[in-house]
Amino acid sequence: MTKALSTLLAYMLAFYVCVFVTNAAEKKNEWTRFRGPNGSGISEAKSIPVKWTDKDYNWVVKLPGAGSSSPVVWKKDIFVACNDREKSIRSIICVSTDDGKTRWRRDYPYTSYRMHRDNDFASATPTVDGDGVVMVWSMPEQLLMLALDLEGKELWRRDLGSYVGIHGSASSPIIADGLVILANDQMHPQVMKRFLPKDASMTPGKSFLIAIDRKTGKTRWKIGRKTVLAGYSTPCLRQTGRGAELVFSGTAHGMTGVDLNTGKINWEIKGILGSRVVGSPQLYRDLVFGSHGVGLSAQRFVAVQAPKKGGVMKPKIAYNVYQSPPLVPSCLINDDLLFLWTDSGIVSCLDAATGTRHWRERVGGSYYCSPVWIDGRVYCTSKTGEVVVVAADKTFKLLARNSLGEKCFAVPAVANGVMYQRTQTKLFSLGGTQKK
Repeated sequence: MTKALSTLLAYMLAFYVCVFVTNAAEKKNEWTRFRGPNGSGISEAKSIPVKWTDKDYNWVVKLPGAGSSSPVVWKKDIFVACNDREKSIRSIICVSTDDGKTRWRRDYPYTSYRMHRDNDFASATPTVDGDGVVMVWSMPEQLLMLALDLEGKELWRRDLGSYVGIHGSASSPIIADGLVILANDQMHPQVMKRFLPKDASMTPGKSFLIAIDRKTGKTRWKIGRKTVLAGYSTPCLRQTGRGAELVFSGTAHGMTGVDLNTGKINWEIKGILGSRVVGSPQLYRDLVFGSHGVGLSAQRFVAVQAPKKGGVMKPKIAYNVYQSPPLVPSCLINDDLLFLWTDSGIVSCLDAATGTRHWRERVGGSYYCSPVWIDGRVYCTSKTGEVVVVAADKTFKLLARNSLGEKCFAVPAVANGVMYQRTQTKLFSLGGTQKK
């Protein structure tokens, strides 16, 4: 090997190591979509307390409206959505991680419409990257996708058509490999007759999966879906022998694996999610997890063995959990442990590979929030704003109960060692090295 070639290879190695380290460092400063890295709810933070009081917050700010949209973080900026019902305005707000001060705010008028009593007009979570933030707003006459840069300047907008859903919308977009992805499962009124006035007339919604070019706002691919029940799950990304694959879950189509770049359906297993799907799909090895239910409780939690490299097998059910499955909260998997946190405050720890239960305990409260994993602990916030902390262990240990003092439906964002928790009208910063 010549000295010049050796020098070049050494330079290239140093460059890629630098890029890797930089990306790893930057990743700690980011929580870019609903429930963080690939929707997993897992943080590498080591500086979030188990117990705290009001004195421990770095800062607390009042938001200019209510909402249940979860916050997302890009470097020094937090993005959160709010709505002012009296003025019929909803907003996307950029807040500084340093002090909670608003950097910018963009307002959008809306027309009020019927939805579930616990839903609101700012319930979808935005997604963010180095080019800016993408938000989805809905009204019956319009499902709007909106892209802004990091300074709040509008880059593009897309009218994706009408939206039909008796409980309102809440589907959140994600950004992956230069695409903005949205699952848009709408309602067929025939399925929901019992909830509609006798004289109500409603056209069935048009359901689809869509990938939109991140830079231009143009459609890259679109997959029509059968319309049954409106869905609220957010897709995740799975790496296979064929490359990147999106995983979707919904009532009509069960679980579906879609090639990220082409929109080709790689696999699908129908008939396993027979009622409403709210919680988002999660991954563990070759398993994909999801659940469905009615009212305020789930009927079934299912683990699907998805195709391996090259698609040499068809998807099949690996196991089911019928005792205390979650409906709205998504599950949590880390260190081979699967945590199910139900809407009614029952928490279970199972072996992720087999579904064998280690423990099942009632912690109390009612929940819409999904749990997050931080430093060997599981945090989950109740509807009334109580953050319950349990050990992420095969043995049940209740570690703490912390009150936020206000109703909360949002998942916290954890970035740069700091937790950013959003209640209905406030935003809290906790942990890290900011507190003196």
